[in-house]
Amino acid sequence: MAKGAAAAVPLSLLLIMPFALGGIMASANKQKTWCVAKPSSDQATLLANINYACSQVDCKVIQKGCPCFYPDNLVNHASIAMNLYYQSKGRNHWNCDFRGSGLTVMTDPSYGNCIYS
Repeated sequence: MAKGAAAAVPLSLLLIMPFALGGIMASANKQKTWCVAKPSSDQATLLANINYACSQVDCKVIQKGCPCFYPDNLVNHASIAMNLYYQSKGRNHWNCDFRGSGLTVMTDPSYGNCIYS
């Protein structure tokens, strides 16, 4: 090949390559995220979030005697229930909105034997 001449790349490869690389880049850049309740949320909102999320997913882990029962408060229980819902729905930002009372975080909120999935 002459100096300065471009190598011939098949058109089909040029059309597919950006999509393949984009998929690889998207996978590499996708970080694990969790959903938690905003600490400033009022008690009625937190209770509504628990009731809604637990009507959609199994929230046994927040029952008395289970790993995520303590601390026994609405912010903790709502965070766990909201995260269970968020994870089960594919970790889309809209699945952590809960009428503006949810926060998506990149730091694992797990503690002790309470493991956020």
